[in-house]
Amino acid sequence: MNIKEEIKKIIETTVKKIGEINSPVLIEVPNEKIRGDYSTNIVFNLSNKLKKSPMEIADKIISQIGKNKIFEKIEAVSPGFINFYLSKEFFINNLKEILKTNKDFGKNKNLKNQKVIIEYTDPNILKEFHIGHLMSNSIGESLSRIFEFSGAKIKRACYQGDVGLHIAKAIWESNNQGQLRITDVQSSARAYVVGSEMYNTDSQVKKEIDGINKKIYDRSNPKINTLYDSGKKISLEYFENIYKKLGTKFDDYFFESQIADIGKKIIENGLKKGIFEKGEKGAIIFRGEKYGLHTRVFINSEGIPTYEAKDLALAKIKYSKYKYDKSIVVTANEQSDYFKVMLCAMAQIYTDLAKKTKHIGHGILRLPEGKMSSRTGKVVTFEFLLNKVEELVLEKIKDRDLGTSSSQASAETEKKEIIEKVAIGAVKYSILKQSIGSDIIYDFDKSISFDGDSGPYLQYSYARAQSVLRKAKDEKIKTSLKNIPQEINQLEKNMSYFPEIIEKAGKQYEPHYIVLYLTELARDFNNYYAKNKIVDKEDEFSPYKVALTEAFSIIMKNGLWLLGINSLEKM
Repeated sequence: MNIKEEIKKIIETTVKKIGEINSPVLIEVPNEKIRGDYSTNIVFNLSNKLKKSPMEIADKIISQIGKNKIFEKIEAVSPGFINFYLSKEFFINNLKEILKTNKDFGKNKNLKNQKVIIEYTDPNILKEFHIGHLMSNSIGESLSRIFEFSGAKIKRACYQGDVGLHIAKAIWESNNQGQLRITDVQSSARAYVVGSEMYNTDSQVKKEIDGINKKIYDRSNPKINTLYDSGKKISLEYFENIYKKLGTKFDDYFFESQIADIGKKIIENGLKKGIFEKGEKGAIIFRGEKYGLHTRVFINSEGIPTYEAKDLALAKIKYSKYKYDKSIVVTANEQSDYFKVMLCAMAQIYTDLAKKTKHIGHGILRLPEGKMSSRTGKVVTFEFLLNKVEELVLEKIKDRDLGTSSSQASAETEKKEIIEKVAIGAVKYSILKQSIGSDIIYDFDKSISFDGDSGPYLQYSYARAQSVLRKAKDEKIKTSLKNIPQEINQLEKNMSYFPEIIEKAGKQYEPHYIVLYLTELARDFNNYYAKNKIVDKEDEFSPYKVALTEAFSIIMKNGLWLLGINSLEKM
């Protein structure tokens, strides 16, 4: 149950009874816990309309609500706030629901039967997977899971650049070095850096690379084809290994080479209809100034379709394949202006598809050293970041026995797997704890902290709960809600907020709400753990405390899954 929505409905119904129909209802969780579990200031909006004092209206609303088993009490507080205190019965029923629904706790039906395709990550072949791709992947994967939790039918898509000048630049240098085939992504990335530099400084090389670019499109040169095919193969295998580590499994892969001709035809047809126009040297452009935007080229002077033309084709292909209700594209903020123009052009051609398409721009992830550039070779790769974080994690937990296997070799393997999952959790948390549009300067020390505000802290809190549950099992103490302590503590209260947090994150496209919530929930559990002996055969309330621990672990596991972070049984 989303109790916040339930309270909102109760107030809306009550307000209608006292004569006001269209006043918006805002329900908030008070900053001070002594102010109740929820609060509303609706009476201030009603005061002028009903010509009565706020306190008089507050008292009227409370009397109309009357007795309700979900409330312990409702009080009016000067100058006119209404505070709601939830009943002990409500919190116990919420615990029952958590334990009963388990992995389904927190799900909602806001997007039931909605078909959503979400495109994210989008690395280009012959280039390394860098922290910009990691940003897009972490955000896109989390949003995909949040939408799934909200009832949507999700298709995960990755759109990859496998043609274009960046490919031609890498192929030119590889060919220049006499390579027969490309064997690893790192060498192709270095070739791209050299090719980019030569393209910008040597007019003859520029002509050669432009020529290779055309040959890649029409596959007219066997040697170029061999270099291209080997490079594409190793790139896709390299990316797939990274996706596996990150917990992403794409439903579909789209490639520029497959849609370039379709995009070109779309633009040529649009030119005949006056949507596009001829620019300099025969290029075809979209005059964005007509719509308060800027002009962009959709087919260049050499007759090759640009990213813009391909994105129009991609939208058409996606829809013909999946008949989606919404298409979401996750990229860096740097492409926001590009998408405004592209979507404006799309609206002239495919009006319905433009309405169904939403671009989400994320901030930039930087290390303290500054911003990266693949053109100069100053790229912070995923592997570099992960390896550095893994080293820090290893140093932090080097003396812990993390393996469960009896053999030393297997135990070491398990330890390495745990370290990798902790490191990835640290990185993802650091990305997702900010609002999506915010830039991030990665803080290595904070990211691996076991004391709060980090992925490892959440994973450790879950592992601690699992340790308690294993101990309870060994002591043969079963979960039970029959014998309940007199006082309801903050842990029980905070667990009731989970469903509304999921709804908020889904509606606002913001995973960071889940991050902030789980961090606070973990803090509540660890405080509870410090103050209570949970497993104790002599304690009549021990079965309840174990049940509370199990409920916490269910929410934490569900929440970590929504963030794409592994929950660990031992840590």
